[in-house]
Amino acid sequence: MELRSVEELMDLLYACRHQRALRTAALLRRGRPADKELQVAGLVHGIEELLGPADGAAHAVRHLLGERVYHLVRGDGAPADDDVLRLRQAGEESRTAGFDAGVLEDWRTVLELVAARNSRLGAVD
Repeated sequence: MELRSVEELMDLLYACRHQRALRTAALLRRGRPADKELQVAGLVHGIEELLGPADGAAHAVRHLLGERVYHLVRGDGAPADDDVLRLRQAGEESRTAGFDAGVLEDWRTVLELVAARNSRLGAVD
C-alpha cells in the first residue's frame, strides 16, 4: 500500500489506536522542536498495527513523506544513529507517559508541511 495524500494517512491514523502515537510525537516535539520529520515518524509509526511490521508502514509513507521518514520508521541506520534511538526511546516512554498529547487533528498541518516539502524536493530530483 502506498499513501498518496495526507487525507489517506489521517484516515489510517484515526483507524489506529493513536494515543500512543500522539504521545510519541509529542515527546519528540519536546526534545527536537525543529525536527518535523522525526516527529512525523513517531506519529506514523503506529500505522504498522494496520499495515504489518514497520517495513509495511515505512513503505506506505515513503512517497508521501520522504526518504528520511521512511528510514526512521523502518528503524534503518547504524545502531548508534541518534534519530533512530530518539524515536525508539520516545516510543518506549510513550507506553507509560500519562500526559495529554492533544488530538490527532493538531498534527494535520505538520503532516501537510512535511508532505509538501517532500513533494518539492522530489520535483527537483
